[in-house]
Amino acid sequence: MKHILKLKVNGREYEKAVSPRRTLVEFLREDLELTGTKQGCGVGECGTCTVHLDGKPVNSCLMLALEAEGKEITTIEGLQDGAELHPVQKAFIEKGAVQCGFCSPGMILSSKALLEKNPHPSVTEIRSALAGNLCRCTGYQKIIEAVLAAAEDGEGADGGQRRKEKV
Repeated sequence: MKHILKLKVNGREYEKAVSPRRTLVEFLREDLELTGTKQGCGVGECGTCTVHLDGKPVNSCLMLALEAEGKEITTIEGLQDGAELHPVQKAFIEKGAVQCGFCSPGMILSSKALLEKNPHPSVTEIRSALAGNLCRCTGYQKIIEAVLAAAEDGEGADGGQRRKEKV
């Protein structure tokens, strides 16, 4: 038996019939065709399914779609403004932090959440914020550099003070 789910995704209202067993990542990818959110491990270990739920990063593989009733979801598709990428997305591209791209949506959304909470994060704080996101390509160096660059160019212009730390 399906239930009607009402929620807002990337600023758009949706009302859809959903199976009670459907996860949020399945709903986003299959029902809304928002395939930027990746299905990875399915047990909340890799972070590829990270989305913002009312502004906070969550693993959408661990959540039933119906648990998002009345909530606001932001996926990677919702970050850019028309053709204009979000500053964190730009920094990831400019610093070469995007390789295979599988982890990128989760990394970017987790980084954005960190910078909203702390516009001047240290390298240690960045590592802590990204601890739930796994990358098999980059070794994290370029990802950390991208978050530092986004902080300098975006919400956290700190004159490069954090750059002096060992990345």
